[in-house]
Amino acid sequence: MAQDYIIEMLHITKEFPGIIANDDITLQLKKGEIHALLGENGAGKSTLMSVLFGLYQPEIGEIHKNGELVKINNPNDANNLGIGMVHQHFKLVEIFSVIENIMLGVEPNKYGFLMKKQARDKIVKLSEQYGLKVDPDAIIEDITVGMQQRVEILKMLYRDNEILIFDEPTASLTPQEINELMKIMKKLANEGKSILFITHKLNEIKAISDRCTVLRKGKYIGTVNTSETSIEELSEMMVGRKVEFTVKKEKSNPKDVVLNINNLSVPSKIHKNNAVKEVSFSVRAGEIVCIAGIDGNGQSELVYAITGLEKNNGGDIELCGKNISNSSIRTRSKLGMSHIPEDRHKFGLVLDYSLAENMVLQRYWQPKFQKNGFLKKSVITEYSDKLIEQYDVRSGQGSKTTARSMSGGNQQKAIVAREIDRDPELLVVVQPTRGLDVGAIEYIHKQIVAERDAGAAVLLVSLELDEVMNLSDRILVMYEGEIVGEFEVDKVDEKELGLYMSGAKRNKPKRGEQSDEIK
Repeated sequence: MAQDYIIEMLHITKEFPGIIANDDITLQLKKGEIHALLGENGAGKSTLMSVLFGLYQPEIGEIHKNGELVKINNPNDANNLGIGMVHQHFKLVEIFSVIENIMLGVEPNKYGFLMKKQARDKIVKLSEQYGLKVDPDAIIEDITVGMQQRVEILKMLYRDNEILIFDEPTASLTPQEINELMKIMKKLANEGKSILFITHKLNEIKAISDRCTVLRKGKYIGTVNTSETSIEELSEMMVGRKVEFTVKKEKSNPKDVVLNINNLSVPSKIHKNNAVKEVSFSVRAGEIVCIAGIDGNGQSELVYAITGLEKNNGGDIELCGKNISNSSIRTRSKLGMSHIPEDRHKFGLVLDYSLAENMVLQRYWQPKFQKNGFLKKSVITEYSDKLIEQYDVRSGQGSKTTARSMSGGNQQKAIVAREIDRDPELLVVVQPTRGLDVGAIEYIHKQIVAERDAGAAVLLVSLELDEVMNLSDRILVMYEGEIVGEFEVDKVDEKELGLYMSGAKRNKPKRGEQSDEIK
């Protein structure tokens, strides 16, 4: 019966140039349930939720709330109806503080004067209530992706929304933060809030959702009760075929050192101490070395220094025997460094360029792609078309598509295609499968292992413990800017890694101390 549902999206069709993103989709959300929305990258999940949030208008279809027809022309209408959304790519003002972002648009005021203390008190209370620890005065551009995620969730709770849309909420969180978020979502549902939860992570769907609706290539496949459906059945509904969940790889056979880091220190933007403190390690050709750790322990700054995005303030970085500590990004690129960055929008793509232009960002100056300073457009398009087909990058207009208009997962696939196809000596990979579906994860993991087997040195930074265990040959754990543990992957388990990640154990002693293993 219609009144059982707090939200009904009936026969929704939404088109973009060259693509029907939603093709006659019906989705029904019960009050107080956690309803998962599952589908491959580009299946139309975010588009459907953007229709519900008023960011897009459907060509066909209706939305009902509590059985009544409603018109949602913009996000303000959605907010007035009690609908809130945490977007996959956060909608935050980077130069504003946490508190300013949370209250933006609903500023408490008296006689036109901003009541910041009142807002702060409410934010602090909500963050304590739901375990979403944030510094209200921190500037958004200075905090980690995981922290920004918390700000988005607090923004929704601050507005007292009753229908909460989470678009890939765990994509940038650590395993501990994910468990915390799961508890928060269950608590919210128990309080009577209704949650729509977009994710690619099948184990999360099994752990938390009551029902799951599956989309494939813009079409509705079905809605199932999660407790009665296996992970294998869900993945087959989503991808249309059986999926391998573990990476098949031979034992590594490391050769010469490709990357050598010696006593590297990198300053922090947030505090006076260094974010990376005298770190030393090396990565050899033919091995995957993974930096594991909870977000915010210096991994990002370490990668920024290695790739040239930030200056280091001590120590040396050597690539293929050359000191590149002060080299430009192009010099590093020419020496054979490829980089799949954690923030695909800030560092991975020029969003208003076409897909073809993005595919040659580090190579457009090569003779293959230009002559006398003029780009060979047809050659670039041909090259881009090849990568799009090889990596199954889905976009409305192929190489002509603007990067901004693509789904997050397909943007990620485009970056992975570009960086791996350069045949690097060193592949620096940060959160490579963030926001990707199981089919795409399976493919990208195979590509990274293939790079290793072809003789590349791979430095992987991942917050996903199962990805760390699945892909790595050697694991380094980072805590508070230092390497506190080093392991062969077959000699450690997730529980043990967790102790090192939280700082409870270390086998790399501080200067003048013994390690826990020696004591």
